[in-house]
Amino acid sequence: MAEPTSDQLRVRLVTPERILFEADASAVELPAKNGYMEVLYGHAPLMAELGAGDVTIHSGAGSEAGEPGGLLRYNVSWGFVEVLGDRVTILASDALKPEEIDVPRAEHQLDRGVKLWKEAGESEEAYDEALRVISEAEAKISSASETTKAR
Repeated sequence: MAEPTSDQLRVRLVTPERILFEADASAVELPAKNGYMEVLYGHAPLMAELGAGDVTIHSGAGSEAGEPGGLLRYNVSWGFVEVLGDRVTILASDALKPEEIDVPRAEHQLDRGVKLWKEAGESEEAYDEALRVISEAEAKISSASETTKAR
């Protein structure tokens, strides 16, 4: 494994099923549970809970996916991120490239979340679960539609 060049982060995106990305990057944008954050080389160490949304990896002059400007996007659904000064490890319960997202399935998930919301009654746990399902579905639909617009 090559040593990262100066001012580069070693980024690793992992799910229980596979390693989606492991390479150097200049920056990473992450959907933390309480909002998006950007990590650069030398960032203070932290652990954060991920929410549903897109991880954007700024990989520099080019990328393995051939994306212009070296931007790679992955849609993640929950998990954790560990940030150290020179590396970022993203442990996601689920992660997909935008082109891998099944939009009709995500729309069905959104409908299910709305139904759960309407049926939650007085249960805070039921509202939390409905919100989790809705957030995940909306993030997937948004990610897939941005990829469609870029084509």
